[in-house]
Amino acid sequence: MSEGAFDKLREQLSLEEWPNVYFFKFIVPNTPHLLAQTTALFDETAHIQFHESSNGKFVSVSVKEMMLNVDSIIAVYEKAQVIPGIISL
Repeated sequence: MSEGAFDKLREQLSLEEWPNVYFFKFIVPNTPHLLAQTTALFDETAHIQFHESSNGKFVSVSVKEMMLNVDSIIAVYEKAQVIPGIISL
């Protein structure tokens, strides 16, 4: 993504108090390797839920994790960008 791609998100999140629980949601192609890459973005304390699409081609990955600050959230989204086919919601 281009420089400043997360500026609006950073601005919105800076209005919140941190540390706080943050809700991430991704749509990922339903392959074990891509799902493993996605879950590896989070630590073992994160609450992760999966929901397969009706045709089984995609999986919705919903994650609640305690985040220390806005930069830690942006870092997760930046790492997620390299996962092929992932969609951040």
